[in-house]
Amino acid sequence: MERDFELVPEARGADGIVAMLSDRIDGDYLDVAGPQLRVVANFAVGYDNVDLDAARARGVTVTNTPDVLTHATAELAIALMLALLRRVAEGDRLVRRGDPWEWSTTFMLGEGLDGKVLGIVGPGRIGRETARLGTALGMRVVTVGRGEPLEPVLREADVVSLHAPASQDTRHLIDTAALAAMKPAAVLVNTARGALVDEVALVAALRDGTIAGAALDVYEAEPNVRDELKALENVVLTPHLGSATRAAREGMGMLCVDALRAVLLEGRRPPNAVV
Repeated sequence: MERDFELVPEARGADGIVAMLSDRIDGDYLDVAGPQLRVVANFAVGYDNVDLDAARARGVTVTNTPDVLTHATAELAIALMLALLRRVAEGDRLVRRGDPWEWSTTFMLGEGLDGKVLGIVGPGRIGRETARLGTALGMRVVTVGRGEPLEPVLREADVVSLHAPASQDTRHLIDTAALAAMKPAAVLVNTARGALVDEVALVAALRDGTIAGAALDVYEAEPNVRDELKALENVVLTPHLGSATRAAREGMGMLCVDALRAVLLEGRRPPNAVV
């Protein structure tokens, strides 16, 4: 993540900061802000963009925005599964290109969710909500959490949906070996963080048929997306829309406001503080 050189001077002298997930809040940033800084309200449920140790050492409270985006993000995960398996995005591209087509009994056949096994990697708030929605659509859910073996879920799932946080332990969690463990007819969905997936390995797996497809809302070098992914028909790509509903974004904003008010005006620790 590159430093936003225009952003850092704006932080100087601030008592509270609302940070976006694309902002890198590290020790240098906090030092530029100054010793009076008391709270960083991160406009995201994840906070891998914030150096928590640096904040803790400087006595800065850090908050996130849990719960209010849970359903919206889970809903997008389901939408991506349907778009990929029912070939919605592929069909849209075909129509827009003006390719000739006509209805037939075998034209652009896809797969439904009913009866499929949904593998949830990271059964936190969003993972559990995705599981609930998947169950409502007839899917059978298997989950794997931190410290548990990943391979059994990868081998069983028809759809692998990623919901783990970004960390050193989860970087490239889905690599060549993990992709090889999946069924050839299985698909991968990522609405969590781009760093969970080794995109070079994913492109190779998609090209050679190791897995059937992928739907991605997040990327390793976001907002840059690999041209190789863009060129593949068995891939659905969206621009980090997980929490992009009006209700979710308003709720996230209000949680940030509440955190600033709690720390700066009321002298209390917000319930959504992570440091």
